[in-house]
Amino acid sequence: MYLLGYDIGSSSVKASLVNAETGKCVSSAFFPKTEAAIMAARPGWAEQDPQNWWENLKLSTQAVMAGSGIGPDGIAAIGISYQMHGLVCVDKGQNVLRPAIIWCDSRAVPYGQKAFEALGETQCLSHLLNSPGNFTASKLAWIKENEPAVYERIYKIMLPGDYIAMKLTGDICTTVSGLSEGMFWDFQANDVAGFLMDYYGFDRSLIADIKPTFGEQGRVNAWAAKELGLKEGIPVTYRAGDQPNNALSLNVFNPGEIASTAGTSGVVYGVNGEVNYDPKSRVNTFAHVNHTAEQTRLGVLLCINGTGILNSWVKRNVAPEGISYSDMNRLAAQAPVGSAGVSILPFGNGAERMLENKETGCSICGVNFNLHGKQHIVRAAQEGIVFSFKYGIDIMEQMGIPVQKIHAGHANMFLSPIFRETLAGVTGAVIELYDTDGSVGAAKGAGIGAGVYKDNNEAFATLEKLEVIEPDVAQRTAYDDAYARWKSNLERAMAAF
Repeated sequence: MYLLGYDIGSSSVKASLVNAETGKCVSSAFFPKTEAAIMAARPGWAEQDPQNWWENLKLSTQAVMAGSGIGPDGIAAIGISYQMHGLVCVDKGQNVLRPAIIWCDSRAVPYGQKAFEALGETQCLSHLLNSPGNFTASKLAWIKENEPAVYERIYKIMLPGDYIAMKLTGDICTTVSGLSEGMFWDFQANDVAGFLMDYYGFDRSLIADIKPTFGEQGRVNAWAAKELGLKEGIPVTYRAGDQPNNALSLNVFNPGEIASTAGTSGVVYGVNGEVNYDPKSRVNTFAHVNHTAEQTRLGVLLCINGTGILNSWVKRNVAPEGISYSDMNRLAAQAPVGSAGVSILPFGNGAERMLENKETGCSICGVNFNLHGKQHIVRAAQEGIVFSFKYGIDIMEQMGIPVQKIHAGHANMFLSPIFRETLAGVTGAVIELYDTDGSVGAAKGAGIGAGVYKDNNEAFATLEKLEVIEPDVAQRTAYDDAYARWKSNLERAMAAF
């Protein structure tokens, strides 16, 4: 018995086929092989054609099936992970009315801010757990005002994962988790956010039928089966946005558990067991994959723009030419914890929500021309990224999330011993590194939804733990001092903004 998982990203679509019994991925593929195009007709815009997601999903499916040698009869269920916060609009014939406005499109920021001010910060934060911001609801408001002819033809609005599920099954539905990421869910009323819908002038009929995150959400129809080379009738039994799904992939389900990624940007995603929010809206809170009316499970998302992009900038512009990342890590290891007083604020990739949308920029502090060399700069960059994580984790702890263990994939910045040792040292948390990815997680999510697994612990019993990093107690004072110095530099930068 096999489980098929899809990860619908803005760069590519990946498919993985997982043996349900062993938990091992037997075949995976992604398309396109070069990064998918993002259309930007104006500055700040970002759109993609949903049909391209489907075409890349077809190619990925065909490659996975061919590579595995498994027949269509062997697939028990399908799961979907997808890029969050996008907006797909279809008419009654399920035809896409315009390109999807995707997560990194910023045109709707003024609409969300105006709603935040008009409805009141307390109302929005206590019910939506976020500002309406640049999320899906605000993107729909932009269409309503700027493309009224398109808006009038909309039958249903969808997130990218909802669109893929529609193409697979012919059914249009969504989830509470999905509605929450679009700012359409009222956590106090446990229903669609009527007050925001009324403010924007949206009709409730635009919202698709709501299905559980885990459970049957439709079955592959005859048309999709022919398109993909699959068997008609396979159930779609799981869908979630990429960050909640990444947490699922790392078996992060319960309060106090943390998932983290550190690629170009960085994410810390913690599970909260009570309805709560940051009064300054520096983090985002959504329904986690296992949130229900009876069991509160909220995913608190901290996103930091300036993460691996700083490390790559240092590699290109500071480190010796031609150096590898591994050699760069060895160079950084020549400097002591705290980089002998050098601190770097890693915020050179745009405004940071964690810093209340201030754009402080990247700065290097404490350089002594007679003392410091490349090794101190390289180490300070990695430490600065970690300290930005710590700053955000402090916010999460103030919201009632005790951070004691961090789950992460063995990839990107987590490949660096200095990065992960600093993160363990300054937070006091144990770091566990795993071999997994989003499409494999989606496949296992489908197994939970289809009843192949009785719960997440059974689904992830075979999750391969590659490494455990314990905090170095002997260095705790050095880490604390370095963080305090970094935080002081950040506070001065924010005060001057």
